[in-house]
Amino acid sequence: MPKVLTAKEIDRYHRDGAVAPVTLMSRAEIAEYKRKFDALEATIGAEAQSRYRIKAHLPFPWLTELTRHPRMIDAVEDLIGPDVICWGSSFFTKKPRDARFVSWHQDSTYYGLEPPESITCWIAFTNARMETGCMRIVPGSHKGPAILPHVETYDKNNLLARGQTIQDVDESKLVYLEVDAGEFSIHHNKTIHSSQPNHADTPRIGFAVHFAAPHVRQTQFKGATAAVVRGKDRFWHWQADPEPAKDFDPVCLAALDEAWQRYRTAMKAQH
Repeated sequence: MPKVLTAKEIDRYHRDGAVAPVTLMSRAEIAEYKRKFDALEATIGAEAQSRYRIKAHLPFPWLTELTRHPRMIDAVEDLIGPDVICWGSSFFTKKPRDARFVSWHQDSTYYGLEPPESITCWIAFTNARMETGCMRIVPGSHKGPAILPHVETYDKNNLLARGQTIQDVDESKLVYLEVDAGEFSIHHNKTIHSSQPNHADTPRIGFAVHFAAPHVRQTQFKGATAAVVRGKDRFWHWQADPEPAKDFDPVCLAALDEAWQRYRTAMKAQH
């Protein structure tokens, strides 16, 4: 039997390529994560989403713990089975009245995973509603090709690293994945998705965590790392991520920077 998701939610995920909302924790509990997030940005004097990419959780015990939240891993297990690795995470934040957006794109185009079967849990630190620029998807698009043509715009307001954009997306059937603070959405890495600017007076803070089954491997570079968060890894495609002993753990910061450099190099090699 499923551990967290209902049979209808599992069917919806396989039909649409996404499901939301799923409850993770109480508002009081998520407020503590937001407090730590705000303190982090105050300490570094910059946006966390710009400084910590692809493995944002790695240098911080509290974020590493969040990537292993039992209820979230239960939901992931409901979809991909008992063996689960976490290979990455990223912040996606928009300030109040923020013009920045995320263009229509597929994660699978740039992840380099084979088979292209990764899923993302997008955790809301604050309410993510239509007016704040929540995620929106093209339902069923995960059933199409794993790699669709993207135009790299490098738009300064695009939160994606290269402004990668799928053009001429049919928006007639799009679905908004609204989630409140303490909830999360789940989407397949082939699902076409985007988000609009934040038109509200409150910030929109999300933390995206990337999971896969251990048989999935990184094909763009050697030495890819991950953490086994449920079950066992019987394939050994991934080396083990280091564990943070404290915030700003220097070993983990170095591992994060190395991982991001590998991804950047691989992305450049695609063109």
